[in-house]
Amino acid sequence: MCRNIRPLHNFAPPATPDEVHAAAVQYVRKVSGSPKPAKDNAEAFDRAVEEVAAATQRLLDALVAHGAPKDREVEAAKARARAAERYAR
Repeated sequence: MCRNIRPLHNFAPPATPDEVHAAAVQYVRKVSGSPKPAKDNAEAFDRAVEEVAAATQRLLDALVAHGAPKDREVEAAKARARAAERYAR
């Protein structure tokens, strides 16, 4: 999975529409192979982002959490520690 796409399920507070949109943009960029579409592809790119964001929000709304909600700060600290270990080699 693209490292820029973050898990959004089971966080307190829940993922914001901005976070869902940002994940959709990253996904469409990855799939299209383009960080910024050409002018003639912009409409298709934007439409895909909106469709992926809507599907992502529906998914998040339908998922049932089986554990305690995760804390964003704790998860970010864990990710920083993993990155420090990975890049220290």
